[in-house]
Order: sequence, then C-alpha cells, then structure tokens
Amino acid sequence: MRATYREAQVPGAVIDAHGFRSNVGIMLANGRGQLFWARRIRHDGWQFPQGGVGSGEPPQQAMFRELQEEVGLAPGQVEVMACTRKWLHYRLPRHLIRSGEHPPCIGQKQKWFLLRMLAGDCAIRLDKADHPEFDRWRWVSYWYPLGQIVSFKREVYRQALKELMVPLAQMARGGELIHA
Repeated sequence: MRATYREAQVPGAVIDAHGFRSNVGIMLANGRGQLFWARRIRHDGWQFPQGGVGSGEPPQQAMFRELQEEVGLAPGQVEVMACTRKWLHYRLPRHLIRSGEHPPCIGQKQKWFLLRMLAGDCAIRLDKADHPEFDRWRWVSYWYPLGQIVSFKREVYRQALKELMVPLAQMARGGELIHA
C-alpha cells in the first residue's frame, strides 16, 4: 500500500536553514493510558495530530492551536504532561518534496507533546475547523501507532514514544508528572 501524504500549510510556517519545517506532534492520552489515533480525511492513513509552527509562534502555543483545530479540545480540557527535550527530525521521500518551494522543505522537525485528557470523549470534535483533517478516531494501546504509521515517520514516532512513556507511566502509578 502506498501512503498518500499531504501537510496543511500554516501561514508563516518556519523552514530552517537545513530545509526542515517546524512542527508539533500531539500524543493525547486517556485515563487508561491509551492514545488518540485519527484517520486523515479522504485517506486511509492514521496518525497523531500534528501541525506547523508559525513564524514567532512558541511550540506549546502551536500545539494548543493544532489541538483546537484538529481535535476540538481547548487548553482547559487537557493537561500538558511532558514534551520531547529536543526537536525530532524526519525526511520526506523524494517524490513528496514539492518542487518550486523556496526554501525547499525536505522534511519536518517536531517537538512532541504528551497530554492527558481531562474532558470526556464527547468533547472530541473533529469538525471544529473549516477544513477538518480527520474523519475518524479511536483510542489505541501505547505502542500500536509504531506499527501503523507511514514508514518515513516511524523513527520519529519511536523516539517520541520512547521518551514520553516515562511521564505516562508515572501518571498511571499516581506519581508526579513531568511538565513541559
């Protein structure tokens, strides 16, 4: 199966000197430690919510904007548990790099956030944005996405899941949370 891939453009999206677009990824966990997993509209690809960081926009602000746009949740409906310490990078396959862009975008650098959902499932609204990105969602086990995501994103998912599993395990044990 060949994956279809398209990123929504964020006005003023930042592409660094190496060709990587700044982006945030969101892992939303429920009280059972399961993660929110969504299907891209008009595609058969499933993924975590993610989106571009605008020029001058702090990553956490971009994360809350993307959470509202893609999942319909407001900041008060989640708790930020942790974020990755550094930017994680992936390269786009050559056939997905858009020609004619200046500067060219060869991939993404992402800060990943782990959020705990405080609201009930009924608060999730995929239709909040003018142009929704997802048409279905479900809760999945923690490592499930690693075997399902498009291959060029797999290593970033593995790194983010590995780093953010500690705060989630602490939450499950009732321990102290690591805040971003």
